[in-house]
Amino acid sequence: MKFNSAFRHWSSLLVLSGALATGTAQAQSDASECIAPAKPGGGYDLTCRLAANGLQETGLIDKPMMVSYMPGGIGAVAYNHVNGVRSDDPNLIVAASTGAAVNLALGKFGQYDADEVRWLGALGADYGAIVVKADAPWQTLDELMKDLKTQPGKIVFGAGGTVGSQDWMKAALTAKAADISPRDLRYVAFEGGGESLAALLGDHIQVFTGDMSELRPHLESGKVRVLASLSEERLGGPYAEIPTAAEQGYDVQWPIWRGYYMGPEVSDEAYQEWVNKLETLSEKEKFAELREARGLFPMSRFGDDFDSYVKDQVAQFKQLADEVGLTQ
Repeated sequence: MKFNSAFRHWSSLLVLSGALATGTAQAQSDASECIAPAKPGGGYDLTCRLAANGLQETGLIDKPMMVSYMPGGIGAVAYNHVNGVRSDDPNLIVAASTGAAVNLALGKFGQYDADEVRWLGALGADYGAIVVKADAPWQTLDELMKDLKTQPGKIVFGAGGTVGSQDWMKAALTAKAADISPRDLRYVAFEGGGESLAALLGDHIQVFTGDMSELRPHLESGKVRVLASLSEERLGGPYAEIPTAAEQGYDVQWPIWRGYYMGPEVSDEAYQEWVNKLETLSEKEKFAELREARGLFPMSRFGDDFDSYVKDQVAQFKQLADEVGLTQ
């Protein structure tokens, strides 16, 4: 009797908890969510909160967007989760970046490639930079590339990433634009941008391939010279005098975009609704303030334009990785 009574009590608790869970799920079914494929505090967290805060503060969503974290495999766990479990969730967006495109090109997302999700849009970007010491012998990118052609083994590049990383890709693509094989580059990997800049200033490397946003305090100190910004056009403010690689004759762009994707089976209607939300958000003055506060530059690509952009980028990275034997 005691067993039967306990069993009935346990069963009723299960039913109650199930009802509560169902009610909670139904209550949240129309609430939006952004998955950051990393631990809290990193770039993907920033990307999710850029959308979450921006959409709420501009009144484009009625309920706060939930930010959840799914670290693992530098984005691979989240990518596989969306494809395998939440492929048609109309309320879910996932943070992504140029790093995700690099990893897709290198085959690090398992069975899935860039065609397996719906690329939604980008709300901001940082840009790569080719940096030397202020007293370096090169005044322009062209001067550096000419010397690199004649003595590729004597000029040492360095940055905060191993061969195959974003920072290495910047150096490799710049070399390739000058008809120099990336295989001939001397490249040293460091733990991060700060360590790389210290190595540059200490004459341990001659060229640093970093990001524009991290260079601002060093520009003001006068200790470094940025030979080129890897942006489509010149950036404003304190970066206005820095020429792009393209205007110096080297067709290289490296935007570190901050964007989002959705599951592959999301309806066209839901997808377009999100495209419209993000595009509207990008035009808001309040959002421009949020983006600048996070050290990002404007970048507005949405819908089919962004989808094609990411897939073309992955194909370019894969070709480069194949050339130097990095693909799996």
